[in-house]
Amino acid sequence: MSETAKASRTPRSVEKREQELRPQNWSPPNMLPDPYPKDGFTFKWVRISTQGQDDPMNYSKKLREGWEAVPIEEAPEMEHLVLDPNPRFEGKVEVGGLLLCRMPDSMAAQRNEYYQRQSKDAITSVDNQLMRESNPRMPINAPERTSRVSFGKGS
Repeated sequence: MSETAKASRTPRSVEKREQELRPQNWSPPNMLPDPYPKDGFTFKWVRISTQGQDDPMNYSKKLREGWEAVPIEEAPEMEHLVLDPNPRFEGKVEVGGLLLCRMPDSMAAQRNEYYQRQSKDAITSVDNQLMRESNPRMPINAPERTSRVSFGKGS
């Protein structure tokens, strides 16, 4: 193949494909779209104000947990959302009193494990207190923490 033939070909990224020509289905707009996933990070929208009143306590708590505000440069897909003429956080992604924040995946996993452990400990404590009230003449059965799903008749 000659060099001129190679140069005149349109790149594949520009070509229209059947997938792009399919009709789009309408859906209501998403007020808080998800940012494009980035390796190594978990994203979350953090409340910085509610009903026009700033909420510094919530934002401060999230910062201490390890969340950090995402700069607009690192989420260009969100640039069209930042329409506030007086943003509280200049150069960050802020929509309707919410600020897009991120946390490294490893720290997010540790945070999730912590809260799962807290929840498990609370359930164990409630169960222990319930069983302490049990009387040998009329014992309380241990709580059952499973669910069953059945379909059809007879089960």
